[in-house]
Amino acid sequence: MVTATHEASHRLFQEHPEALAPVFEALGLPPPVKTDFHELPTDVTEIRPVERRADTVLMFEPDMGEHFVLAVEAQTKKDPDKAKSWAYYIAYLHAKYDLPVLLVAVCRDRSTAAWAMGPFECSVGPWTTQVTRPFVLGPQTVPEFTDETVVAQQPALAALSAIVHSQSRRAAAILETVARGLMSFEPDVTKYWFEVVEVGLESTPSRKNWRKLMQNVVTHFPGHRTLFEEKYLKGVAEGKAEGKAESKAEDILRVLSVRGLTLSDADRERITTCTDLEALTTWFDRSLTATTTGDLFTEEGPAA
Repeated sequence: MVTATHEASHRLFQEHPEALAPVFEALGLPPPVKTDFHELPTDVTEIRPVERRADTVLMFEPDMGEHFVLAVEAQTKKDPDKAKSWAYYIAYLHAKYDLPVLLVAVCRDRSTAAWAMGPFECSVGPWTTQVTRPFVLGPQTVPEFTDETVVAQQPALAALSAIVHSQSRRAAAILETVARGLMSFEPDVTKYWFEVVEVGLESTPSRKNWRKLMQNVVTHFPGHRTLFEEKYLKGVAEGKAEGKAESKAEDILRVLSVRGLTLSDADRERITTCTDLEALTTWFDRSLTATTTGDLFTEEGPAA
């Protein structure tokens, strides 16, 4: 099942592979550069009786050095079946691209992260045929961000840090630091990073705290009901209502003009500034039969 955390992971590593810095440091490789990566299909199904998809699959192709395939999986809980799927992903990608494969698992809590490290073995008696050992990005391997100036320098890794440390005792302090650091960017960039973190936090208690930090900051993750999306949808609804009110007011003025009824400046302003659709609809209905402009506002229901 694809969760919000899976999508945040996919978007983060697809668009900002520099967040993989801890992986490359552990492998003794130079820091990752976006131009060295390109996205590969995530479908790892061969004959399709059972659909299998990795979250993110990237090809790492530096100008100099070893090329390899990198598969990223977000894992929110222990799942023995997932360990079997990982073995399949690695074998399939290795056979398809004829390159070494590195599997990276992203975990938010220490227990799941410790489990995801494996090793997961396929054995018969004393003989081990295959071993799967993911590289885990979790609380044990991703640094905590405690300096907002560093957040501004490494926003992708900071966003990842906020997500994977969201269940630690220091989560609130880390989120506050990351939020302050992300506010140093242009508004659109800040919005993007704030939404990456919010979607990644999914149903954790930290998501509520993060939304409070977002109060002062159009959505990059439609359908996940982020704070930005809720504000945007509310604005759209208000805009539609305002547009309908303006149209209804124009209809009233047009009917009165055609029927030869003259409005005072005060009455005209009352109609054109009204935003209550129910009141405007009542006035429109009365404008069709009114003999004086005063008839328009008599016995009205909702106040304008």
